[in-house]
Amino acid sequence: MNIAAVDIQNYLPHRAPLLMVDLILEIESDFVETIFLIKDDNIFVDKGTFIEAGLIENTAQTCSSIVGKKYFFEDDGTENENVNVLGFISAIKNLKIHELPKVGDTIITKANLVSKFVGEDYTLCTMSCESLSDDKKLLECEINLFIQKTISV
Repeated sequence: MNIAAVDIQNYLPHRAPLLMVDLILEIESDFVETIFLIKDDNIFVDKGTFIEAGLIENTAQTCSSIVGKKYFFEDDGTENENVNVLGFISAIKNLKIHELPKVGDTIITKANLVSKFVGEDYTLCTMSCESLSDDKKLLECEINLFIQKTISV
């Protein structure tokens, strides 16, 4: 299923001020591309620069959208109501930060699924990622994520 220009909030539980992706530009079962405009009131902006933690969080949220899709939507595209998920980065490998973007820059982040293990109510995956701004490479890494469906009370 190839979806274009979707609000990331449909795939993740994150909300402002911790939402570091604006839109999903493209999403498939093994690839996702997102866009994010850095604004001056972002919590990861320091003296006009988007810091390393912000780039990493942007990458993690981009990657999580592929896995989150499984929990928030059925195979037929029907949205699941009242879904809660817990997710975290279990490892970051080969992290290279080439440049830090500035306020007003737009980040395009791309992630490819390398491997995935799906349990009954959790998913472990490894993603290969890169972030760009105006065709300049900002970040590249491999990220491992753990996402688990939690019980609503």
